[in-house]
Amino acid sequence: MCGIYGQLNFNNTAKIDKELIKKKVASIIHRGPDDEGYHFTESLAFGFRRLSIIDLAGGHQPMSSNDGHIWVIFNGEIYNFPELKKELESYGHTFQTKSDTEVIIYGYKQWGVDVFNHLNGMFGVAIWDDIMKRLIISRDRMGIKLVYYRIDNGIVTFGSELRTLYLFEKEKPEIDIESLNLFLRYRYTPSPRTIFKGISKLAPGTCLIVENNTCNTHRWWKYKPVVKKSAIKINEVKEELLDLYKKSMKRHLISDVPVGLLLSGGLDSAMLLGLMNEYGKSWDTFTVGYGKNFADDELDDAARTASLLGASNGQVHIDKQDFEDSLPQVISFLEEPIASASIIPMFFVCKHARERVKVALIGQGPDELYGGYKRHLGVMYGKYWRAIPQPVRNQLKRILGSIPRAESIKRGLYSLDVSDRMQRYQQVFSINTEDVVDGLFHEGHLRDHAGDIILDCWEDLSELMEQTDELGGFQFLEIRSSLPDELLMYADKLSMAHSLELRVPYLDKEIVEYVETLPESLKIRCGNQKWIHREICKKYLPAEIVNRKKRAFAVNVVDDWFQNSMSSKFSQYLDDPSSLIYRYLKYDSIKQLNHEHQTRKQDNYKILFSIIVFEEWLRSFYI
Repeated sequence: MCGIYGQLNFNNTAKIDKELIKKKVASIIHRGPDDEGYHFTESLAFGFRRLSIIDLAGGHQPMSSNDGHIWVIFNGEIYNFPELKKELESYGHTFQTKSDTEVIIYGYKQWGVDVFNHLNGMFGVAIWDDIMKRLIISRDRMGIKLVYYRIDNGIVTFGSELRTLYLFEKEKPEIDIESLNLFLRYRYTPSPRTIFKGISKLAPGTCLIVENNTCNTHRWWKYKPVVKKSAIKINEVKEELLDLYKKSMKRHLISDVPVGLLLSGGLDSAMLLGLMNEYGKSWDTFTVGYGKNFADDELDDAARTASLLGASNGQVHIDKQDFEDSLPQVISFLEEPIASASIIPMFFVCKHARERVKVALIGQGPDELYGGYKRHLGVMYGKYWRAIPQPVRNQLKRILGSIPRAESIKRGLYSLDVSDRMQRYQQVFSINTEDVVDGLFHEGHLRDHAGDIILDCWEDLSELMEQTDELGGFQFLEIRSSLPDELLMYADKLSMAHSLELRVPYLDKEIVEYVETLPESLKIRCGNQKWIHREICKKYLPAEIVNRKKRAFAVNVVDDWFQNSMSSKFSQYLDDPSSLIYRYLKYDSIKQLNHEHQTRKQDNYKILFSIIVFEEWLRSFYI
């Protein structure tokens, strides 16, 4: 895991400024404190910061082919590199190191751009083909690693972090009002957009190709799942999935430095620990908690899981003061505003883990793959709601709509009423209605239906999900949009803030592509969420772990802290007409949202937290 930055003057005669390149690379030293490297020509610059994980002595980058024709900088891990290396050696390629980076070089020589379809791993990578004068920049299929890029005046610049594209420049980039609208509507900014005009991020499973004075993006991961419709043998599915879990774990434990686990009190990370025990013992695990005053505190459950499975458990406690004090720093590391309640605990548990290990596994993925969120129940059973005659539905909506602080129910019923599939999914993702979010903006600043831009971001995915069922189609988008651009994005940024590599075994290519062929009836059965995953875990984990009630990681705790903070620091942000948010948003509209929330007439926590995050982000960016 590392940090990359590069520049190509593909249609501009200006020479590379080496000192500027080195300054930009130095800005991401937290991503790679162990080593640095550069490759320069008159029109090309590759810069690299390394966090040494595999082949500690021989993995220096930028790395080139033996003949010097191909150059690579690479952030991430290729888990199937031993198999690929053997295959490429059989084709006559000669390797000089034990590093996974080298399989990208010779994989490109063998397969061209299709090399990415051969890689099983997480990566943000740039390849320079000196013969073809071609630059290829790519993001892994699950979007675990990020790549930002900017094309301006015949120059393309790119990097693992957004800061590399604007630091040390004459002017700061301008905020994109439409992207701000997307953030307030969905809590994140979907690829390929960013919060800034003129700066993009590659969507998962896509690449940017620069050659012949042109720049084009290309989706290389075109997996099109076909849901199994014939008789399914449940025991076979369990065996096949468990086998995939074990193989993925074996791959994800490849490392020349210590590996640990971020352990919650829940099922998914416990299953990872059980799988880790197939390949070793006495693992280090790390848990964040908030004190026993909160029902959602997971410290006792995590400690019990670790004890049952023979692992150590390091714990870190955070409180409301930590939340308030750390929010500005956390947001500065995020670089783009993300309004997830989990960003603060993630920051602290990664900091704690880095004191013991350099690599940690994390249990993200099963909720999206198997339907673990409340919204999945709505998507799964929405067809029954739509089958109710419209007059009856209207009456029910009026009754349910009168319930105070039930915004999630109101939004859910509205979204399930939408007949168009993609628009229905869009409404499920939305944390608030179009009229509320758009009504926050100053008149004339926003085009009509700006929130619908997310449909453009999904445009080339609709054909690939044609043969999915209702729940599977929503999950298809979730895995390619909200998961990478929200959860995985902040996991990458906040772990690398502490020079910690996070790996995500459940998002192994083989697991994801297998699960996407399963019918929704195996994911949610009679209201039981993540059913098939839970069935596998039953045979692998003690019953007391499997039967634990799912806790909302951080959400309820942070909501409580936020509610209390609204009487002091955060309330001052909203009450002060000179706050930076009011350059873009209307004071009276936000005041009304806050009043409704404080008087408990409406539950506006999500939108208010998003606005506070945006204010903190503006202060970190402009001040």
